[in-house]
Amino acid sequence: MNFAATQTKQNADLSADARNFGVQDRVVLVTGSGQGIGRELARQFAAAGAKLVVADLNLDKAGAVADEIGTAGGEALSLSVDVSSREAVEKMVASTIERYGRIDVLINNASIFSALIKRPFDEIPTEEWQSVMNINVNGVFYCASAVAKPMKERGFGRIINISSASVHRGTKNYLHYVTSKSALIGMTNSMARELGPHGVTVNCIRPGTVATEVPARVASLTPEVLQRNIDLQCIPRTLVPSDLVGLSMFLSTPASGFITGQTIACDGGYTHSF
Repeated sequence: MNFAATQTKQNADLSADARNFGVQDRVVLVTGSGQGIGRELARQFAAAGAKLVVADLNLDKAGAVADEIGTAGGEALSLSVDVSSREAVEKMVASTIERYGRIDVLINNASIFSALIKRPFDEIPTEEWQSVMNINVNGVFYCASAVAKPMKERGFGRIINISSASVHRGTKNYLHYVTSKSALIGMTNSMARELGPHGVTVNCIRPGTVATEVPARVASLTPEVLQRNIDLQCIPRTLVPSDLVGLSMFLSTPASGFITGQTIACDGGYTHSF
């Protein structure tokens, strides 16, 4: 689809209508949505009328979230996917298109974090470094690559990458994680340049430390450390998954069609303190 045709379609989509700010009937694929941030995004998007694809390495967890959505009156498809496998990602996208005919929104949420042990960078095992890169970086690349063609063909698409405030904090003893989340910012910028002419936007959300039900192996995240983080925020309370919903949902709508290549912090003003 050429630029003129894309612009005409977008102008039609952007009629003065409240639907421009909604996700009703949009097909939204959220990776890593069997728990934590991804689960909350899936639940809230479904509650707003979107058709969800709940994709997670753990199919049981993905199925549980899809069942939860169904019980609440929403629509969801659960799929098992290892985002570090390009073949698995392409199969996930094919299954989504087979079910719904399209993909409107991709939220790249899957990543390794809670299972990591903090350690000096020169003590990170090679296998652990590669595992983090394979999921946190390659996985985002594979997923975005797989949805790019069908989105370009339709002249509409929203890709949202989930980064981390650790990028700007320079959090020590997490070099592999911080490096992987830094890569997503550059990836977002470059993808936005390539996909913009086709009506597809690419943006990045940079959350602070989010309190979820996922158990962490980070002994140093004591209540005292968490409180220090809160004290540095403009909004002095714990960041929870639902805090990311509004921004994610807006970036998924036609109303955000002229916003792309942006990295937006959602951290209660933590990085505003630097």
